Amino acid sequence: VERISRVLDERSLIQAPDVATAVHGVADGSIEFRDVSFKYRADAAEDVLEHIDLRIESGSTVGILGGTGSGKSSLVQLIARLYDATEGTVLVGGHDVRDYDLAALRDAVGIVLQKNVLFTGTVRENLQWGNPQASDDELLAACRAACVDEFLDRIGGLDGELGQGGAGVSGGQKQRLCIARTLLKHPRVLIFDDSTSAVDMATDAKIREHIARIPNTTVLIIAQRIASVMDADRIVVLDDGRVHGVGTHEELLAGDNIYQEIYASQMEFAGDADVADGANAPSSSGPSGSLQATEGGERHA
Repeated sequence: VERISRVLDERSLIQAPDVATAVHGVADGSIEFRDVSFKYRADAAEDVLEHIDLRIESGSTVGILGGTGSGKSSLVQLIARLYDATEGTVLVGGHDVRDYDLAALRDAVGIVLQKNVLFTGTVRENLQWGNPQASDDELLAACRAACVDEFLDRIGGLDGELGQGGAGVSGGQKQRLCIARTLLKHPRVLIFDDSTSAVDMATDAKIREHIARIPNTTVLIIAQRIASVMDADRIVVLDDGRVHGVGTHEELLAGDNIYQEIYASQMEFAGDADVADGANAPSSSGPSGSLQATEGGERHA
């Protein structure tokens, strides 16, 4: 009881501005990082992110790649003020994120995580966490965009019971349901944090194709697979908390050594014999010769 009381009494370090002066609407999905550095604790010896300068145009699709611990998730968490930058400024829609009403900012940013939470109840009840007023037509449209329609009838349609914590669906199906739920928010900024890792390459490509058709939405895709981001307008390569390279797939493949290493390792795993000279880049549906295995009803690359 004492521990619960301490948690309930804990004050958030993220302080919202005064209601009278706060910005209550996000004009567009443009994002800018101006010399941003970040660490989780004030007494931490090293920064998680260092001197990030990056501008993302509204409505564009940007991929984010990097090794474990490179700062990918930390970077996108600053956008919705899950944390505040230690130094520098993060802007969304042309305003410093610290100037926004917190609820308005977070309502404009949709984040789909790799490990998501579904609740005991029906598909409909879970999807309506994204938009309580959504009609059945809107729910089904979001399901089609996230490729949920491929298995929706098998689990009982919108009124199908998902079981405790979504125990009635596989990992890949759970990810697709969570994508559909986030799409119902109609966010200005849509962030996928390795959120298609449990779906097969073909479904991943279909979801990205559907997402690309959503107008006026900035899409950030954190991924381990180059095939998931190679069609993005730009790709950001992070290394040890710093921006190592920014460009298209072709530009990075020609001039960024970290991107080349990631590409080569994935093509070698996929059995691509042409990786040595960088030829035969994978199509949007995945690298040629990729291995497919079945687990929990989903195919994994």
